Amino acid sequence: MNIPFSAEEIAAEDRRPKRKVAVLIGYAGTGYKGMQINHDEKTIEGDLFAAFVAAGAIQKMNADDPKKSSFVRCARTDKGVHAAGNVISLKLTVDDDEIVDKINRNLPEQIRVWGIQRTNNAFNCYQACDSRWYEYLLPSYTLLPPHPQTYLGKKVIEAAKEKGVWDDVQKSWADVKDYWDQVEKNDIQPILAELDDKTREEVLQKMHAEDVEENSNAQQQEDGADKKRKADDNEEPAAKKTKTEPSPTPATDAIPSGTPTAALQDAVGEETEAAAEPMQGVQATADAHAPPADKPAEAAPAKPKYQPSPAEIALKKIKAAYVAAKRRYRTTPERIGQLQAALDMYKGTNNFHNYTIQKKFNDPSAKRHIRSFEVNPTPIQIRDTEWLSLKVHGQSFMMHQIRKMVAMAVLTVRCAVPVERIRQSYGPTRISIPKAPGLGLWLERPVFESYSKKAQESFGREALNFDKYEKDIEEFKHRQIYTRIWDTEEKEASFHVFIHQLDSFQTDYFLWVTAHGFDAAYEPKERYDPKQKPMMKALERELVGDDEDARDGGGDEG
Repeated sequence: MNIPFSAEEIAAEDRRPKRKVAVLIGYAGTGYKGMQINHDEKTIEGDLFAAFVAAGAIQKMNADDPKKSSFVRCARTDKGVHAAGNVISLKLTVDDDEIVDKINRNLPEQIRVWGIQRTNNAFNCYQACDSRWYEYLLPSYTLLPPHPQTYLGKKVIEAAKEKGVWDDVQKSWADVKDYWDQVEKNDIQPILAELDDKTREEVLQKMHAEDVEENSNAQQQEDGADKKRKADDNEEPAAKKTKTEPSPTPATDAIPSGTPTAALQDAVGEETEAAAEPMQGVQATADAHAPPADKPAEAAPAKPKYQPSPAEIALKKIKAAYVAAKRRYRTTPERIGQLQAALDMYKGTNNFHNYTIQKKFNDPSAKRHIRSFEVNPTPIQIRDTEWLSLKVHGQSFMMHQIRKMVAMAVLTVRCAVPVERIRQSYGPTRISIPKAPGLGLWLERPVFESYSKKAQESFGREALNFDKYEKDIEEFKHRQIYTRIWDTEEKEASFHVFIHQLDSFQTDYFLWVTAHGFDAAYEPKERYDPKQKPMMKALERELVGDDEDARDGGGDEG
């Protein structure tokens, strides 16, 4: 961060007193490299600090370094992650009654300052935070049972019949028992009816198979790009300036890390074409072997455009039909009630070693306290998809914990799993729990109960909370956060791909959702087969996570 001013400008500026304050903010993280100031990257804090300077809240003599203003953040969020409410503490000049409006005029619409409150001089928003609220927005169609022709769907039904609990499963699915039959009849059969017998047979064999190689190749490419970005971030600024690098292919910031792009495009019926780009860094060699200027080189024959087969065209239509059918689904109070029953199992202090990575059962830090986990019984309608809002309140969360808690609860409903299995997951048995897409997660707000009580009783300050900004925050969420999540989901079908991968991935990792319970699933130590194909490893990492994901600053860690 460097906002330079001349010595003359600094000398001419009036000296005004600085006060320790808490700044209550909200932002949509799309297009930003995260919350924390990081060299010359575009970050939320970078734009905030520049707005403070432009509004006169930070004087020019302190504009070159946030540390001069004692800048501290309450919760760090990663690339593309949103926050309806967050807090930073620092020293500002706030004697202007219109300072909040002036700061907001210097910010983009996707970053808002809700208010500025005076605190005592020792206040540190990170240390004073008692707990945090997170919200997760989930398409209601994710609660539908697995398609009976998928790998997971077949296993759930087979196990239920073997264990004599098939009647109980059917009872749990009573409100959606005809859903898949109707989709097959109204959406899929008309497509199949147009095909010749040979093409139809090929399509039927592939309809519910996972495109493992395509998804995993896309994931490997993204992983490579992520590693390259991490390596660049670890370099010193001076080294970056002297290093000549080829320009990286721009990435869509709205897409969260871990989304398999090829699979997403395939899910919505889009075709992709490989575009050959000239390799940088080899121009000198190419020039050395170039033909004389008076003898132009012969143009290489154009590569014929790939023509998809009739079966491939039909499969794309079918996948698009499934996506459209899911988006038309409207959930029932019964289904929402089942989800709430699963979420209730998280309340209290429990051992969440199965809900993160690099944590063993006997690790004290795996125990976390969840105050509440509630689903709003009234769905949110955004265009043609129905969404459910889940809010979790806890003291702190580990890497992937919230995303795995959501996935576990969703699987419990989808596969008619007794909710008691969630309680069993706190025991020593190690199981694999998939991580729900990061797209739906954001920081709702931090909580400062202890400080607020002390501030009111001892300092004569007002309580530190977001209560008086509720109306503005709700409007901001719908305009800046909900719509961005939906736009990405509409384009990329992230949740559809997650469910499709989960249902079609032919592995025993997740068979604890069947009536056979934990005995049917591999423990993680058993899954790492050295003979496992790289494509399977990549898909495994996408669904479960591994040590490479253990980095600071993930949107679901606080």
